Amino acid sequence: MLTDKLTELEREYHFVERDLADPAVLGDPNRLRTLTRRHSELSRIMDLWREHQQLSTAAREARDLLADPEMHELAEADLLNSTTRLGAIETELDLLLIPSDPSDHKNAILELRAGAGGDEAGLFAADLLRMYERYAEQAGLRITVLDANESDLGGFSKVTAEVMGEGAFKAFKFERGVHRVQRVPATETQGRIHTSTVTVAVLPEAEETEVELNPNEVRIDVFRSQGAGGQSVNTTDSAVRAAYRPGTPDEIIVVCQETRSQIKNREKALNILRARLAERQREAADADVRASRQAQIGSGDRSEKVRTYNYAQDRVTDHRLQGDDKNFPLGKVIAGDLSPLVEALQRVLRDRQIAEMADAGV
Repeated sequence: MLTDKLTELEREYHFVERDLADPAVLGDPNRLRTLTRRHSELSRIMDLWREHQQLSTAAREARDLLADPEMHELAEADLLNSTTRLGAIETELDLLLIPSDPSDHKNAILELRAGAGGDEAGLFAADLLRMYERYAEQAGLRITVLDANESDLGGFSKVTAEVMGEGAFKAFKFERGVHRVQRVPATETQGRIHTSTVTVAVLPEAEETEVELNPNEVRIDVFRSQGAGGQSVNTTDSAVRAAYRPGTPDEIIVVCQETRSQIKNREKALNILRARLAERQREAADADVRASRQAQIGSGDRSEKVRTYNYAQDRVTDHRLQGDDKNFPLGKVIAGDLSPLVEALQRVLRDRQIAEMADAGV
């Protein structure tokens, strides 16, 4: 079965190489970008597959020499080396053959909303935003805040940001869900621990070709950008509010006031609108199969509690993990060191996918 799949991928690899040499493809940036990315994915698989074939031949030759007394010792060593490396290659190929999320390479839209806890929830939202900014910097990504509703205490009731860079969605997709904090708020005078929540949504950025927006269904309003407490930070009407099917149950409202350019803010607002519509379409398509099959760790539902930040115990607990693997040092996580946590979640997802593929006989 593995050989059949790799033979199929080898044919695809040759087709991709052929297309990359086509002048028509070179003149199409979107097509070229897609093929280049796929070529990179397949190149690693093909390198391992060729090494696997060479080692398989070497292993067969070594077995044939085992019967020769003069060559037995050398053949035995060669056979051990070949079979050991073959095992490692097969393990890596199994991982590389797991279907990847087609959105992993995309930019991401990050939304934080303060939930239960009042002002403390808003302060926690600000803490999470700083954590994500540090994490993005460590991952070679960039976060730009597009819109934020700031509170008098320096927190946020809502923040919308764009995460840009190759693999942005892959790096952030496990953050979606409800994040809970347990700590003594700065406003607490009696030292009591409070529990507050922030809901995090992470959407892959949708391209124009993925979601078609009907201009008749979108209302664009412009207004003057505002800072904290209503203080004007701009003297022109550059902020943009995009409303999809306003006044209907399907209504989606997006606000962007990141730049002083109304044109750029309009473009970013429509990008977010497309991302939300694409997510709505994905949720509708997946609704029938979610109960029987999970394609990601947990349901990915925004109401699902995914993580608790316990300041008294100086730890972060991710509820999608098990045993000792679910706890991480709070100080490191809040400082943006999310990689160990994300990698643990990726391993759980990978193991689940391998099991599903085995059950399906893939």
